[in-house]
Amino acid sequence: MIKSINKKNLYREIMDYVMIAVGMWSYAIGWTIFLLPNNISNGGVAGLASIIYWGHGIPVSYTYFILNAILLAVALKILGLKFCLKTIFGVSMLTIATGVLGHAFPHPGLLHDQPFMTAIIGASFCGVGLGFGLSYNGSSGGSDIVAAIVNKYRDISFGRVILLVDMTIVTLSILVLHSWEQVIYGYVNLIVTSFVLDQVVNSGRRSVQFLIISERYKEICDQISLDQPHRTSTIIDAQGYYTGHDIKVVIVVTRQREAPYVYRMIDDIDPNAFVTQSQVMGVFGKGFDKFKVKRKAHKETGEGQSDK
Repeated sequence: MIKSINKKNLYREIMDYVMIAVGMWSYAIGWTIFLLPNNISNGGVAGLASIIYWGHGIPVSYTYFILNAILLAVALKILGLKFCLKTIFGVSMLTIATGVLGHAFPHPGLLHDQPFMTAIIGASFCGVGLGFGLSYNGSSGGSDIVAAIVNKYRDISFGRVILLVDMTIVTLSILVLHSWEQVIYGYVNLIVTSFVLDQVVNSGRRSVQFLIISERYKEICDQISLDQPHRTSTIIDAQGYYTGHDIKVVIVVTRQREAPYVYRMIDDIDPNAFVTQSQVMGVFGKGFDKFKVKRKAHKETGEGQSDK
């Protein structure tokens, strides 16, 4: 039986593609308008394809396609079809955006006499673009795929993985560019891109913890469970030091973007409630992030078993 399409899921899928498109246009702005006209080296498959082209004359389109095809084949097995489809969409959208902006903003481009500022601004646009792509289950291909694979199994940020891969590629560009100045600007580009990328990706993962003291704690807990089935609350017994009265403290952990809702809900139920909010470094478990640890295979030693 064909399942009816869930409107909420359909909306999320549409928004994923829309935001990936926005991200790829942002990346294209940084790359086409600021970085390329100033010969600032970049990383990823595009950078590797450029090195091969400069050294051997092989068209970058061939190298770019082959390398991304290999990475997508690996990603298909590890990350799933959903990620690959959106990555293909992201690569296609970036190709279109780069072509359009390349004609709209011909060389020498903006700020061509200020290479350092160009590297900073271009990297910022690129970081935002990559962050949007990864935040909405897609990417622009290349080192983004490597970062997504590593991040699935290890608690290593996207930006750090991309930085390591891309720095290696940018360093290799010295073999054909013969200019350490361009390589250094390339390093600046990668560092800023990595930083901005992590800020964009992690902004949607930040969590906060609420401690709520209220005489109407049951209503608050019921409302949280009613309006946010994927969230729950914990009640602990406490005692006021000055009054000596027994009180209940409600503990709630939510995503940072959900914090305004919690405040509004508490204010509607009990405006006199005492509430504290604190930032938490990481939240793992149902409804939040998954543990990313390496599981070791345990061999049976036969200890504790009776001999037969």
